[in-house]
Formats: sequence, C-alpha cells, structure tokens
Amino acid sequence: MTAHPGGSRVTELSWRRAVLVCGWLRTYTGAKELRMLAEADERARAAPLARILVIDDEPRILRFVVRGLQADGYSADSADTGTDGLRKALQGQYDLVILDLLMPGLDGASVLHRLVAERPRQAVMVLSCLTATATKVRCLEAGAEDYLAKPFSMDELLARVRARLRVAAGRPVTSLVAGRLRLDLIRREADSGAGPVPLAEREFLLLRELMQRPDQIVSKQRLLSAVWRFHFDPGSNVVDVYVSRLRAKLGAATIATVRGEGYRIVVP
Repeated sequence: MTAHPGGSRVTELSWRRAVLVCGWLRTYTGAKELRMLAEADERARAAPLARILVIDDEPRILRFVVRGLQADGYSADSADTGTDGLRKALQGQYDLVILDLLMPGLDGASVLHRLVAERPRQAVMVLSCLTATATKVRCLEAGAEDYLAKPFSMDELLARVRARLRVAAGRPVTSLVAGRLRLDLIRREADSGAGPVPLAEREFLLLRELMQRPDQIVSKQRLLSAVWRFHFDPGSNVVDVYVSRLRAKLGAATIATVRGEGYRIVVP
C-alpha cells in the first residue's frame, strides 16, 4: 500500500471530529431525556391525586392503611366509625372507599347499603376479618367492587386499589353529588330532594362549576370565566341573577353567598 502524504493527519482530524460529534450527541440526548423526565414529573405533579376514604374502627389498621396509601401517592382521609365514615363519603368526592365491616354502632354492611343507594357509582372495597364466602358474596352483590380479607399485605392492597381506580377511570361521569343535591350531567336536571328539576343552559353550567368543588368557595371571577367565557367585570350582576334562579328551583339554602369572596354549594 502506498501511504498518502498527510494521511495520518487527516485520520487524526477525522477521529477528533467524530469524538466531538459523539460527545455533542450524548450531551444533546442527555439534555433531551432530562427535559422529558422533567416534563413527565411536572405532569404527574399537576395531575389531581386520587382521593380515598378509609373507614375502620381499629386505630392501628387505620393508620397503617392511610400511611401506605399516602406513601404510594394518594390523598387519604379516614374515619373511625361507620356514622362518621358515611357522612364523609356522602359529603366528599372520593375515587374509592375502603370499608371495614365489624364496627360498633353503624356497621360496615349498613354503610355499604346506604352509600350505594345514595351514590350508585361509588367504588367501594371491603377490608374485613370475615372470610366466609357467604359474607363476601353478600357484599359484592350489595355493590362492593372488591373484598380483601384481613390479615393482608400492603402490596396486595395497593395492587387492588390501583386496579379499582383503573376501572373507575374508564367510566364516564354521568352525575355529580354533593350531600342531597344531585346533578344529572346527561339530562341536565338537578334534584335537591324534591324531584328532578330541568335547568337552562347557563343554570346547568353554573351549578356544575359549583358542584365540582363541594363546600368550597368559588369566586365570581371564576364563574364568569367558566360559564360566560369573559373576564371579570365588577359591574356585572349576571352571576347573582343566575344564583337566584337556582335557589328558586332548588331551595334558598342550596347555595351560600360568601360576601366579598364568591359562592359555595352547601353540603348539609
């Protein structure tokens, strides 16, 4: 072979360029991956946490379950009596209720029946020391979606919770409930206990906005933006007019005015 003059110099320069290009590509790819990871993390933080209510009269188990759920990234509330648990379940908007059966006073079976009667779409998982097949069948036929016997492992509980939440996430939301007030999103009717009442377009949109945040104050500015699609006009009384119309149809105590702040749905 005949060596070309300066050939080794060309080879060395080509090798250096290749090293620089590879280094740049690694830096670019690494930066891109970091951006993607940061964006995914930001989306995870922005996504609303699934809300879970745990009802159990045993303090040790209650703390164990709540801490396990929180460590797995869920928002978990608790109640140590059936009465308190039923009240919280009906007043709040929970993605899942984990329910013990053997409790003094209002037992878990009664809570299950009343909760499913008030909120047919509420996902409920029974967590009980009762292992008889007949008990499991009764609970599942009464409306519970899962039954886990005690003692249990946290890994299995969390796996079942994730499975229940996946199923619930695939269901279309057809109604909103706040206490005794129910809003049918399909028929656009509201029922405060005296029977369904049809709503006009803006009445429906206003009530839906309020019921998505039960017992929370919603500002007039937010309502104007969400329902009428325009920015806050301090001189406009259109929200007051439509709140009055809803009160006339559903009861004066249904919507409370918080002076200087806005309105909220009253959950009895």
